[in-house]
Amino acid sequence: MTGGILNIFRIPELRKRIIFTLSLLAVYRIGIFVTTPGVDRGVMKEYLDAAQSQGGGFLNLFNFFGGGALEQLSVFALGIMPYITSSIIMQLMTVAVPALERLKKEGDQGNRKITQYTRYGTILISVIQGGMIASYLKGINHNGHSVVNADWSAAWSGMGFVLITILTLTAGTSFLMWLGEQITERGVGNGISLIIFAGIVARLPEAVYSTIMGLKEGTYKPFEMFILVLVMVGVVFAIVFVERAQRRLPVQYAKRVVGNKQYGGQSTHLPLKVNTAGVIPPIFASSILMFPATIASMFEAEWLQRFQTALQPGGWQYETLFAAMIIFFAYFYTAVQFNPVDVADNMKKFGGFIPGVRPGRATAEYIDYVLSRITFGGALYLALVCVCPVIIQKLVSNQVPFYFGGTGLLIVVGVALDTANQIEGHLIARHYDGFTGPKKRRIRARQGTGGGSSSNNEAATPA
Repeated sequence: MTGGILNIFRIPELRKRIIFTLSLLAVYRIGIFVTTPGVDRGVMKEYLDAAQSQGGGFLNLFNFFGGGALEQLSVFALGIMPYITSSIIMQLMTVAVPALERLKKEGDQGNRKITQYTRYGTILISVIQGGMIASYLKGINHNGHSVVNADWSAAWSGMGFVLITILTLTAGTSFLMWLGEQITERGVGNGISLIIFAGIVARLPEAVYSTIMGLKEGTYKPFEMFILVLVMVGVVFAIVFVERAQRRLPVQYAKRVVGNKQYGGQSTHLPLKVNTAGVIPPIFASSILMFPATIASMFEAEWLQRFQTALQPGGWQYETLFAAMIIFFAYFYTAVQFNPVDVADNMKKFGGFIPGVRPGRATAEYIDYVLSRITFGGALYLALVCVCPVIIQKLVSNQVPFYFGGTGLLIVVGVALDTANQIEGHLIARHYDGFTGPKKRRIRARQGTGGGSSSNNEAATPA
């Protein structure tokens, strides 16, 4: 393990990528403490602490995914969620709108155009959410103190504050979107996921300190802490196990003679991951559920207030809807990322077939059947991990301090595994041992079955 880490710094390109990634994440964390004009972040922090003591709510969930940006009333208070929401909308439209579906099939040029539309959607959503947050902040009054300074509240009847806040928060989200794209292109790992990862991990020291102080003051019982540690270790083990689990379909390539050379005739496999969607479904589901709660908090209609109360995180209505949306997005994102028809066509083109299954349409149907079954198990695993903290709190005690919750733990472990896999891929490609060393099992280089960018569209080269 130590040798694998040291190998990172022996490869100039990989070293530059990691330094670049860490530098941009540091810029993001510094920006968390740049406050939006005209607000008192001390009052906002007290307000959120009081809300958390009463059961949390969507504001604390929003603050959680923003890495503490909301309690600081930072220029990054909206976080990267508008970009994620825009991505969801574009992916749904890609399936539903024929013009966008054709655009996606054009390759890199079409994907660049869809990415551009996603950016425009991010700006629009940021403007809408920025206006909602600005109006909401004007109405917050905690212990006689307003979050918005008096001078800004009076300016243009408060419109000055709203306009400046919209402009500031939209610019902050646009900058985060740019940071994420730069990390993905020139760094290591998925930039958007790493930004969320950094926000969650940055709150770890504060969470550990609060837990230790709670133990000393008697707020938390030793038995509750034992249950907490046991559950977290079990959840981490389950995440690592399932994220690396895959169903391998045997693939046989027929022998071909080209000139004086013979090709094919080898046996390999097509790896289908149990959880093809990764950490995307919980992030998508959380982003969608935060949006209606934000709208409901802006109006005083009685039915909207009942709706907001019903969708408070921790309640059975919220958790049921959350689990259902995770299962839906697990299937949806898998369908977007993996096309059995393309895989079957590529296999047929290069003389590959699954033993006992006819090439072409029958192979596509068989792959789709197997993928649907294993995706169901992966979707249930995601839903169970994300609602696990609430179940434990109901069974043991509401005082069990799940600062990260199942969603946060899933994101942290999942993103860490994905980033480590990419780093190990760089090491192995340059003939260095990976993290696991030469004598232990590691990721093998993969050879495509004929095309496709997804790792699921590839079959591992036989040892």
